[in-house]
Amino acid sequence: MMMRLAGEAAGGLGSYGMIIYLVAIVAVFYFILIRPQRKEQKNQAARLASLEIGDSIRTSSGFFGTIIDISEEGNTVIVEFGNNKNCRIPMLKEAIVEVEKPEDAVKPVEEDSKKKK
Repeated sequence: MMMRLAGEAAGGLGSYGMIIYLVAIVAVFYFILIRPQRKEQKNQAARLASLEIGDSIRTSSGFFGTIIDISEEGNTVIVEFGNNKNCRIPMLKEAIVEVEKPEDAVKPVEEDSKKKK
């Protein structure tokens, strides 16, 4: 009897406290590691689904190019790199890191002048 009381006193809350502690650690890992990663995966999937011909992209290897064709299966694209019109490379959509739409790249001059006034 005395041993059990001494064990509970030394352990604080005992086994319930340990369970609450483990649940708290799992919750922290979820909100710090797992949730942001899933959110980024959803954003990347949405970006890849919205690809269109003429979009400017950056690949995972650091190359910048323009999409000139999207395959029928939907998992590969043909990208034109640089000013040389003969440099066209087919690649997987998963290699695309950033997408910039043509309408986002050009801002009208009138909007910039209105903001300055």
